[in-house]
Amino acid sequence: MALAGDSVTRSDSWTTLEGLAESVGRTHIRDLFVEDAGRAQELQFTAAGVLADFSRQRLDETVLASLIELAQERGLEQARSAMFDGVHINNTEDRAVLHTALRLPREAQLVVDGQDIVTDVHAVLDRMAVLASEVRDGRWLGFTGKPIKHVVNIGIGGSDLGPVMAYEALRHYSARGLDFHFVSNVDGTDVAEVLHKIDPLETLFIVASKTFSTIETMMNADTARKALLAAVPGGDAAAVARHFVAVSTSASRVADFGIDVNNMFGFWDWVGGRYSMDSAIGLSTMIALGPDNFRQLLDGFHAMDEHFRTTPLESNVPALMGLIGFWNRSLLNIPTVAVLPYDQYLKRFPAYLQQMIMESNGKSVTRDGQPVGTDTGAIYWGEPGTNGQHSFYQLLHQGTSFIACDVLVAGKSLNPIGEHHDVLVSNALAQATVLAFGRSVDQLQAAGVPEHLISHKEMPGNRPTTVLFVEEVDPFTLGALVALYEHMTFVQGIVWGINSFDQWGVELGKEMAVNITPYLTNSADTSSFDAATAQAIDWYRANKA
Repeated sequence: MALAGDSVTRSDSWTTLEGLAESVGRTHIRDLFVEDAGRAQELQFTAAGVLADFSRQRLDETVLASLIELAQERGLEQARSAMFDGVHINNTEDRAVLHTALRLPREAQLVVDGQDIVTDVHAVLDRMAVLASEVRDGRWLGFTGKPIKHVVNIGIGGSDLGPVMAYEALRHYSARGLDFHFVSNVDGTDVAEVLHKIDPLETLFIVASKTFSTIETMMNADTARKALLAAVPGGDAAAVARHFVAVSTSASRVADFGIDVNNMFGFWDWVGGRYSMDSAIGLSTMIALGPDNFRQLLDGFHAMDEHFRTTPLESNVPALMGLIGFWNRSLLNIPTVAVLPYDQYLKRFPAYLQQMIMESNGKSVTRDGQPVGTDTGAIYWGEPGTNGQHSFYQLLHQGTSFIACDVLVAGKSLNPIGEHHDVLVSNALAQATVLAFGRSVDQLQAAGVPEHLISHKEMPGNRPTTVLFVEEVDPFTLGALVALYEHMTFVQGIVWGINSFDQWGVELGKEMAVNITPYLTNSADTSSFDAATAQAIDWYRANKA
């Protein structure tokens, strides 16, 4: 099917929404509550154990209805079906987009391009489970007979951010007898600091690169291999097969590296890196959690998938969240979203979302290659509460830029200690209140605040805020949360008419780096470069140790 490839500004509902942005969008959130006393209940929706409260957004039911009408005009429902069915909706790379297939239950059926997707996916999961169990049980021994005590994941981008985030988010469920480390940056400091902490003879290295040629990943993997061989008596290269496994599709490169191809776990070109944490890229996650908890993670993903796939748009949480984000970005001109998880286990969740959302929807042309006609791709960032309150919340509350906020709250603490969790949640709810309602001049005067401090203490509020409530951060819930944001991102891409599943903006810098590297270590003429780059190369040559 052909997805919308023109500018959303040409849609019939766009003019209606522009008018609503000038009326409802300019109404203060506290006034919206006065106008509709029931909005706190009316704008709450539940999906896969996640309760989403949109009542603190600058919109009403008329805006939501118009956004849904726009989504229908843009073919969202048809695009949703196409994605789940394996249609090649990634038009610039002619690929299906099937990360949802990674969490289909074993009894499901899906054949795409002649490939039995479900059978292939579960075959990889089963092999991962065998390895994970052997490492966790101490049955996987290193080359010198020592059990594994350290697992080092070497990857970059989605091959790093997903595993890191999942490990930190679910550390409560992890095997405490194993230490997990993550290496991604080509800066040698990253791998060096990990190597200082481990004994290579007690370490399993997971090298995650689809092509097994990613420069950063393979340089780090080669450094780790050298460290292993330096520790092995006689430097026996056969040790590599007992200490390295691969997540890749290139059997020849994996074998050339010294890894047993029987310990290579593959994935498919219909899985984008930023959507791959529940594929073989999650091998370190499965080792940490165990196969049963990893399957609970997949079940959470699948539950949100099913909600998104089957629920009408009017109560579809990912669809509504995506449309509200579109409203804030393109109609209210709010450029950024702060993700504020009030759970320490979710400390890497904002960084994970940065890649998934900004790499997906940071586009300026439509699927047809035409100017998109409006702002796209909000900037995502954040830190866990309450740390952020003592860092950047001042700007959130009284800065000159409006920033939308997602506040994440867990009802239960996995580490109940005294009143810690009560204080944490009270802070989350207080911040959501102040962000939305602020504190007016009248309230300050009524409180007896001196007149010369009124303007300094006024809190404008009116910051669009979504609050997401979950019972606790367990594997199922994490899967549901990630899938919620995945589908939110998809919805926005469809409405904007962009391709959320390519990333050409990442490629040119990589190409330029390959061209520059040789000039840093020789004295060749640099006149082929622009003057600034040539001067920088000369500086590096002169100052390189």
